[in-house]
Amino acid sequence: MGKRKKLMAESLKEAKRTTAIAKLNDVPTSPRKMRLVADTVRGVEVNRALDLLKFSKKAPSIRLEKLLRSAIANWEAKNPESSKELDNGNVYVKTIMVDEGRTLKRIRPCPQGRAGRIRKRSNHVTVVLDVKKPKTVEA
Repeated sequence: MGKRKKLMAESLKEAKRTTAIAKLNDVPTSPRKMRLVADTVRGVEVNRALDLLKFSKKAPSIRLEKLLRSAIANWEAKNPESSKELDNGNVYVKTIMVDEGRTLKRIRPCPQGRAGRIRKRSNHVTVVLDVKKPKTVEA
């Protein structure tokens, strides 16, 4: 059992060396609106994803584009020897997660002296980049 855990830990370390992660916390956009934009770039090659975000009309795409550029820079820092992979189009958005952040509660006056609650939502975004493995053809 000890050898198996050690092998698994080694494989996880190797995977962390090649993947790049970037996080953006407390984005003042509701998670639902950010997920709509995040769904467009999930699983897409990074250069195409940057184009999709640049020409998107949705407001969260601006912040997501900046985060993706940060993830690309992290990937280049981790993998200086394989910079051709980025130009070849082998680097892609492996996962992109949008989690709910803190909610600021505000009060708006309503009719008949009542107070209505306004929830100003925020979110946390995590982007993970990876390299596509070349497909091996079995003959």
